[in-house]
Amino acid sequence: MRFASPWLLLLLLIPLLRLWLRRRDERRRDGTIAWVSAGVLEGLPRTPRARLATLPRWLECAGAALLVLALARPQLDAGKEPIRLRSRNIIVALDISSSMKATDFQPGNRLMVARSTLRDFVARREGDLVGLVIFSGKAFLQAPLTADMSLIGRMLDLTDIGQLPDGTAIGTALAVSINQLKQLPAASSTVVLITDGANNTGSPTLPQATEMARALGIRVHAIGLTAADTTSYDLNGVWSVRTRAAKLSRRDEETLRRVAERTGGTFARASDPAALDSVMRAIDPLERTEVPIREVRDHRELFPVVLGFGLLLLGLQGLLSSTWLRTVP
Repeated sequence: MRFASPWLLLLLLIPLLRLWLRRRDERRRDGTIAWVSAGVLEGLPRTPRARLATLPRWLECAGAALLVLALARPQLDAGKEPIRLRSRNIIVALDISSSMKATDFQPGNRLMVARSTLRDFVARREGDLVGLVIFSGKAFLQAPLTADMSLIGRMLDLTDIGQLPDGTAIGTALAVSINQLKQLPAASSTVVLITDGANNTGSPTLPQATEMARALGIRVHAIGLTAADTTSYDLNGVWSVRTRAAKLSRRDEETLRRVAERTGGTFARASDPAALDSVMRAIDPLERTEVPIREVRDHRELFPVVLGFGLLLLGLQGLLSSTWLRTVP
């Protein structure tokens, strides 16, 4: 049983205090009738009325206590239903190095497309915990694990190229991500790594960070961003400058695939926005760990029953005090 407003139970002190004060006053009260000798009363049997003389005060106290309990709204569990929750702890590690400015992913550049796809991804994470790590030459925890997906969305909007020194410290980013997950169940913990380059700076190295994740049982899903045609067009009102952006080499792809395979994750190559969205949707069912729990769905109110008994006792007290157990002040 539970109470919806347990703090109201403090009012139980009022009827108890009233009962104590009445008993104290009765002990102090002087008799109003004097007898020459009380010896003639000794040995006479007590009548039922005399034995029940204190009943009204106990009925009053009990009735008042029940009214207080009714105000506190006692409730009983109406039953627990078995449900299964999908519980996941996901850290997204997003590359924000200068190469992510490439406009081979339209519309916008690589980072803009990645942010848009990630916003859709986290919006589907009902019941999960998601965190965000950004990295280039260094790694930074942009948002710790949270169930507030709107916060992750805002943090993604604030993420941009130039926030950190340039470079691609994938090993550092992976280590920062692992640090957020190491105290959580490994079966429901994963890192989603999105990058368009190879590890070229930072500590620990990518192999060292990979072995850390493997030792802790944390899976890493690696996504390599590279278009089939990496030609970019930088528009400046009148002028159009044609450049060729950096592209993931076969060696870089093999490195990311090795990271994923060593940790039990998957590697995917996203060559356009649609492919990136497809990859993120494919990752979704791979990270579903069902947790069985029993949840209380409803409560049955005992307020009417308790209130009814309280009023019944107070009514009985009033009836007895004015009739059979009436006393003369």
